Amino acid sequence: MNNADQLSGEYAQNQQRAGLQLAGSPREHPAGPSAQLVATQIEYHYGHKPVLSNCSLVITPGQRWAVVGGNGRGKTTLIGLLAGELTPVAGSIRRIGTLGYVSQELVIESESATTVSDVVDAELAAARLAELELERSAERLASHPGNRDVQSAYSTALERAQLLEVWDADRRMEQALAGFGASFERARRLNELSTGQRHRLRLACVLGGTYDVVLLDEPTNHLDAEALRFLTASLRERTGASVVVSHDRALLRDVATNVCDVDPSRDNQPRIYGGGFDAFVNGRARELASWRADYEQQVAEGQRLESGLEQARSRLVSGWRPPKGTGKHTRATRAPALVRALHDRQREFAERAVDIPRPPLELRVKGPDDVHEGTLLTASHVRCDGRLDQDVSVALETGSRLVVTGPNGVGKSTLLRLLSGELEPSAGTVRTASGVRVGLLSQDSDGGEPVWTDAAVETVLELGLLHPEDTEKKLSELSVGQRRRVDLAAVFALRPHVLLLDEPTNHLSADLVADLINELNGLQTAVVVVSHDRQLLSRLSGWPRLSLTALG
Repeated sequence: MNNADQLSGEYAQNQQRAGLQLAGSPREHPAGPSAQLVATQIEYHYGHKPVLSNCSLVITPGQRWAVVGGNGRGKTTLIGLLAGELTPVAGSIRRIGTLGYVSQELVIESESATTVSDVVDAELAAARLAELELERSAERLASHPGNRDVQSAYSTALERAQLLEVWDADRRMEQALAGFGASFERARRLNELSTGQRHRLRLACVLGGTYDVVLLDEPTNHLDAEALRFLTASLRERTGASVVVSHDRALLRDVATNVCDVDPSRDNQPRIYGGGFDAFVNGRARELASWRADYEQQVAEGQRLESGLEQARSRLVSGWRPPKGTGKHTRATRAPALVRALHDRQREFAERAVDIPRPPLELRVKGPDDVHEGTLLTASHVRCDGRLDQDVSVALETGSRLVVTGPNGVGKSTLLRLLSGELEPSAGTVRTASGVRVGLLSQDSDGGEPVWTDAAVETVLELGLLHPEDTEKKLSELSVGQRRRVDLAAVFALRPHVLLLDEPTNHLSADLVADLINELNGLQTAVVVVSHDRQLLSRLSGWPRLSLTALG
């Protein structure tokens, strides 16, 4: 076996061990500026439920695509289809060039012997093979300078080596490993790494390579601020194409040149936006406003025709006639003709009207009616052993705004639970003024087997958080995003004087996040927010900050 074949075999073996979705083969030829990833009218179903319909994309070098939408709308499904992990039930996908894919999860068997070195070597094998083949081609060319086949083989090998940037491959990989905090001991096994460490290693392998297209599903998971900055810079500097699914709207605003929105649309097809993330936000807002206005007009016209038809039928059935010689008598005796005319208009309306589906609901929040003056809630030097190890003092009045920041594990969520009265402090005091209602939105639902109450149904409908048919399901049958809406409804139903929100944008669509921010700014309520959502924090940049720090 020659060195090239040996390298190719080692690559395949290491890639299989690593369980990574990388280039597929070190002999795949990168396409460079000719690369394309084209999806044409693809559809996908889970069971009998359609998840994606009529989705078409043309992805070319230099483009950075963001895929956005609420939970359960098909973002991960779409990126899995583009990667070839899933097969569409209709439509087609054409791939030209090399593809790097980082999914959300990588399951490693406990007995796996795969090491960090296996993963890194699998990634670098393509460049090393290309460099070796270029050296061999150069040797043959030196021996047969006039042979056209040898000259052609050398040109091909040189082009491939240049596209793979083989002379810079090791430096680029080391830079990516360092940037993502993944410079682990090469002999360490993957099953000895944490989930976050494996995720950062996979990101470094893919973004340290030279793939024509990279597909990243929630790449910001498990990244600290430094790694986030490196991710942003890496994506912006890429000459190839990128497709990113992320809940981090700040990342999408920083990097996206194009957006594919899989949230509901009036024709049930994904929407494509150019011009970056801000253009998407503005375009989506305009489309929603137009959609809602057209739908309301359609409903109003249908109701008006139905009302006129019912009135004419009532006159016809009752046989009532006003006295002769009056205008009312003349109009009443024309009732049969009016019924026919209304039927004609109703039929014409049905034939000509475009059936506009119901648009997404709009959040509508009401503050408390009984506004309190003065201080609503005071926390004085509170601590909670093992959860919040520093003294914190907070005073909230009507209209107070506060954002609590700090690294994971310093006690941000614990502080909210102390303020709500859900936890007792180990030291210090929390005092709530008489009659003040405090509402806490926790990060996650409590679980269990919850049931609907009449009050809960009324609230989610009043706030515009769910459609009526969704309230007929068991709460356990709702999606994660729908459950989050129910959690919001439960808090807002209290009409609280103090509103405590822990990661409020988790599992919410971009539309609902925009509505929520607008509603928060207008509430006559004290609001405290804990969030890692950089876009939300940017929108709340004018709010006072309370920064918690890790002790020791």
